[in-house]
Amino acid sequence: MRGFTPLRISLAVATAAAVMGTGVAFAGGSSDAARPADTGRAAAPAATDVSGATELVDGFIVGYKSQAAEAKSNEAAVKDARAKAGKAGEPVSFERRLGTGAALVELPEADKVQDAQKVAAAFLADPDVAYVVPDRRVYATAVDPAEYKAQWDLYETTAGMNVPSAWKQASGKGVTVAVIDTGITKHSELSSRVLPGYDFISNAWTANDGGGRDSDPSDPGDWLKAGECGKDKNGDPVPARATNSGWHGTHVAGTVAAAANGSGTVGVAHEANILPVRVLGRCGGTTSDIIDAITWASGGTVTDVPANKNPAAVINMSLGGKFTCDQAYNAALKGARDRGTTVVVSAGNDNTDAAAFSPAGCANVITVAASDREGNRAAYSNYGKVVDVTAPGGENNVRDADGIWSTLNTGTTTPDKEKYASYQGTSMAAPHIAGLAALLKQKNASLTPAQIEQTIKENTRALPGTCSGGCGAGLSDADKTLTAVTGG
Repeated sequence: MRGFTPLRISLAVATAAAVMGTGVAFAGGSSDAARPADTGRAAAPAATDVSGATELVDGFIVGYKSQAAEAKSNEAAVKDARAKAGKAGEPVSFERRLGTGAALVELPEADKVQDAQKVAAAFLADPDVAYVVPDRRVYATAVDPAEYKAQWDLYETTAGMNVPSAWKQASGKGVTVAVIDTGITKHSELSSRVLPGYDFISNAWTANDGGGRDSDPSDPGDWLKAGECGKDKNGDPVPARATNSGWHGTHVAGTVAAAANGSGTVGVAHEANILPVRVLGRCGGTTSDIIDAITWASGGTVTDVPANKNPAAVINMSLGGKFTCDQAYNAALKGARDRGTTVVVSAGNDNTDAAAFSPAGCANVITVAASDREGNRAAYSNYGKVVDVTAPGGENNVRDADGIWSTLNTGTTTPDKEKYASYQGTSMAAPHIAGLAALLKQKNASLTPAQIEQTIKENTRALPGTCSGGCGAGLSDADKTLTAVTGG
């Protein structure tokens, strides 16, 4: 497979046929009726969501209407890609079928904005096409800058989540939480918690582990040289300087379910199981891979990927990209929720409205903003109507002790020895809520994703600090939330 050579495009194409998106089920079904906090979410976007998009693109995700042959037959989809290539005058190839049933098509030689526009227009002119969205790049939502006593986020009365009292009622035992992230490194606090996961990164260069998709979700490192991810809209190299590996998935997994074996930290649901699902590598990851990961982790079927023997009751996605939620993402998230999986996502770290980011702005998720140690909305945290709840995300720019302490690795490039470290970000806030969802699921296994979300939001407390822009229902309180639920 080729290396990461992204194309930054601005698509401004639309046709009458494109907005006739009948015959395809999108998000916004009956489960959304009880979700008043979804106001402002992209629950049912227009049939085409490429107009005005400006992002890194390798290809498109094409949703065909249910009656079209291309919706079910890969052979038909291959023929259609060739036909569209002929109409656009640009090479187009059918890459694979996503778990949602949509088709991933690639643009192997597109190097101009106009090239991508021609291809999108060719698909959108087809009345059998319900939607065309870019296969976008998304990134982890941590901001980088051994001991339980360092975990103020769990126990401090001012802005902690009141977790120790909740442990009298549940520990997460028997509940599986999928961490869709960078994968995981070996760590004594996590080894007893980890189930067999999967690496969904399809591009070998991005995967950085010698191949594409496989059954090994280990994190080989995501270090970068300056400029390896292309250039930004101003023409500046991304990243601007070389960066070390972040071990993001390992840190997130520790907040969910570190085992409290005496070595260092304890997770919110310290007896839950972790299902590591790798989607982020060098230069982030693509929505097409993430869509398949969501489908697989929640118990759905993905072509050429072994069945998941441990479907997750909860998914944590501490990742995102700056684009409004589209039909492709919505289909995967609704599918997960329909299968009974609660999906928790980070709001993002740009100090702006989370509705402009995905999956934060999507329906069928619990979107989490971050608070600091004083109970204010963290300075970096996104906000807005799509935020459901706030949890500790920390701010360690001034004082390392004010960040979120969790499991990590000492390696600057490839994995080395285990350690613990303080991070900040909505990436750190989301796994607090994923852990709380696991506690709820253990206490009453019959709870639906909608009931879990409602219970978490109805049992918050007011932020002790300030929040401008909207922080959802308030600061999550684990003990209050668990107390509100009777065992089932």
